[in-house]
Amino acid sequence: MSDSAAGLDDLRDLYQEVVMDRGRHPRHGARPARFDVSARGDNPMCGDRVEVFVAFDPQGAIETVGFEARGCAISIASADLMADTVTGRAPADARALFAAFREMVKTGHCPACDRAGDAAALERLQPLAGVHEYPSRVKCATLAWHALDAALDQAAEGKGVTR
Repeated sequence: MSDSAAGLDDLRDLYQEVVMDRGRHPRHGARPARFDVSARGDNPMCGDRVEVFVAFDPQGAIETVGFEARGCAISIASADLMADTVTGRAPADARALFAAFREMVKTGHCPACDRAGDAAALERLQPLAGVHEYPSRVKCATLAWHALDAALDQAAEGKGVTR
């Protein structure tokens, strides 16, 4: 086995570890004490369910993201990495990251990633890029992101309620 092939295997193992760790022990896997909007996502094909909770700071940036989920490791890990990645960002930036992330999990690469404006954020999401090899799992990886998008729509429409 060549050094480059061994390095690729090591990288896959690392990514698998990240997904399994985040799937089993999510850092944001709880309803925050205060949130402004929430939205649910369901994947009836596999039974994954998620509810995303978002609180905004006074300037309108995403201050906190939490979630409650039932599903596979990919679904939960994606929700947890999403929460890490979008916290502190403007809603428009979060949507741009979602578009780049969706491209990455569908194709394994991301030409739009450079245009998304944050290579470090997308690097944090890289452990999920391998999902493209399993098309039926793309919905698992994007479920929480779709829920976040719906919550941001509610905020834009002024439908949020602080709890």
